[in-house]
Amino acid sequence: MARKPPSFSDVKANVQDNVIWKSIFRPGSIYRKGYRDTSRDRALAAMNNVLYHLHPVKVKRHGLKLTYTYCLGGLSFFLFILLTITGIFLMFFYTPAAGAGTEIAYANMRDISASVTFGNLVRNLHRWGAHAMVFTVFLHMARVFYHGAYKPPREFNWVVGVILLLLTLLLSFTGYLLPWDQLALWAVTVGTNMMGYTPVFGDQVQFVLLGGVTIGPSTLLRWYVLHVLFIPFITVIFLAVHFWRIRKDGGISGPL
Repeated sequence: MARKPPSFSDVKANVQDNVIWKSIFRPGSIYRKGYRDTSRDRALAAMNNVLYHLHPVKVKRHGLKLTYTYCLGGLSFFLFILLTITGIFLMFFYTPAAGAGTEIAYANMRDISASVTFGNLVRNLHRWGAHAMVFTVFLHMARVFYHGAYKPPREFNWVVGVILLLLTLLLSFTGYLLPWDQLALWAVTVGTNMMGYTPVFGDQVQFVLLGGVTIGPSTLLRWYVLHVLFIPFITVIFLAVHFWRIRKDGGISGPL
């Protein structure tokens, strides 16, 4: 006797009972099983919304205790803001153009350091701030892992944190090419060769990143757009989700 195929309601119920689904959508969400269109459930859904105010009403005692791991996440966010401000300043004096005999990008970087008021200071703040952000994000992840904050109910936020770490590394790496010096060319050569070994679509990924078959002016323009627009935009979205889940998952993780 042939088995009856599951109905849409059965499939929906199975999906909503899944552990991954429950870790993403908190109690009170309209996507959780058991949600009813009542005044109470609508108010609960609004209070769990990402647009609800960011700061928690209460802060746990260990969250204010001054230790050697104090505020690593906040320090990482401060560095992201610093990099955004200094990056906007540098954009006023930088043109992502290069080619045979027209190394405008490299000349712009030299002018920023030598001729622009506070240019050398801002450029070094941007450069060392990027190194510091990679360091603090890595330490923040290590502290969260050490405290076991990758376990329920924080497993979804842990995944978001891992994605933010990867985005931080991508932001740092894409900035390497922008000075258009010898170090940048070798860095992008190694990076795009590695991406060429991506399964199935390796050649296509390498072609998209290079803007051709070899490194050229199109490569610089593509990595510039990735560095100043695409990756920061994705990072801001994940930061908003990260902060929201910190609140909804019980605040800052503490010692086990």
